[in-house]
Amino acid sequence: MSSQERSQFEHGQAKSEENINTKDFLIGALIGGMVGAAAALFLAPKSGKELRNNINEQAVVLKERTGQLRESAMSKGTQLAGTAKEKSNVLAQSVSRQSIELVNKVKSIKPIESLTGGAEENKTAVSNKQGANNDEIQKKLEETKKAFDETEYKYNH
Repeated sequence: MSSQERSQFEHGQAKSEENINTKDFLIGALIGGMVGAAAALFLAPKSGKELRNNINEQAVVLKERTGQLRESAMSKGTQLAGTAKEKSNVLAQSVSRQSIELVNKVKSIKPIESLTGGAEENKTAVSNKQGANNDEIQKKLEETKKAFDETEYKYNH
């Protein structure tokens, strides 16, 4: 991972932590507001009918607010999942491109004939080594894709 990609990743992590802290604050403020409103309603000197009406009105307001917060959280979650998916696709393409370049570089290296063996033995050895490298690269790409898929699943759920 290049230093620029690492910097972007760390910046994204910092923003994610900041969003989580903001979310925690909003949830705490909402709960504190509900507790405060309930305490004010119960401690206010009103008749039973007025108190029930006020509780019903506050319940409707609270339901509307929670609906708005839920929709906001869902849209932000979808947006974060989309961003994570986009960045993971860019990273996967970059890894794939770099691995292809590496494979091409390895293929372009010409074997040197050994003193004891012929050119055929060297070609076979290089071919076997390239096949092993290709398998290893494919395995690493599959592991990376699996990690990205798991991350995407976590963001979506």
